[in-house]
Amino acid sequence: MAELAGLAGITVRTLRFYRERKLIPPPRREGRIAWYDDHHLARLRTISALLERGHTLNGIAELAEALDQGRDVADVLGVEPTEEEPVRLTPQELAARFEGQVTTENLATALDLGYLGTDGDDIVHISRRLLDASEALVREGFPLAEVLAAGRSVREHADALAELFAELVLRHGPEEDMERLRPLARSVVEAEVSLALDRRMSKRPRDIP
Repeated sequence: MAELAGLAGITVRTLRFYRERKLIPPPRREGRIAWYDDHHLARLRTISALLERGHTLNGIAELAEALDQGRDVADVLGVEPTEEEPVRLTPQELAARFEGQVTTENLATALDLGYLGTDGDDIVHISRRLLDASEALVREGFPLAEVLAAGRSVREHADALAELFAELVLRHGPEEDMERLRPLARSVVEAEVSLALDRRMSKRPRDIP
């Protein structure tokens, strides 16, 4: 326990408190010996990162319970299911996709956004398209922390667009029409983003021979 606390940068007293609050899973026991592993250390580092980001211990305890029960963290955070295809990954596979950038801070941000959940020992990403796009951006040289920050900003705009579409549908029909008309809304948004990128690129200064 002392070794684990030292690696996590906390006191043994704090570690005992976390155990009592069930913020970390119990250790593997062999007789009177309690064995902790890398999963316990990763959980402690995630707790520290979440505390630094302003989360309460009660909220972290709820997330920890979801992790231990194999529930999707997105459920706990109130993220509704979508038509996006989730992706199941081992921790090693996730680390390989974002080599050197799967830090405690980035994991905490991804949890906070609801991008990541768990199912047993596996990690579940909420969307294959988001995962693939994030990986591609990182391979292009963009820091994962900045990609996640951009994702948070994009989500805010996407929520506003979804609200705009919902209000339009509800003014002219029942709520059930939203799912039926969803592909049309997506087409409009994709076309507008594409046109906006064209306009943005056209403003770039051109080289004059």
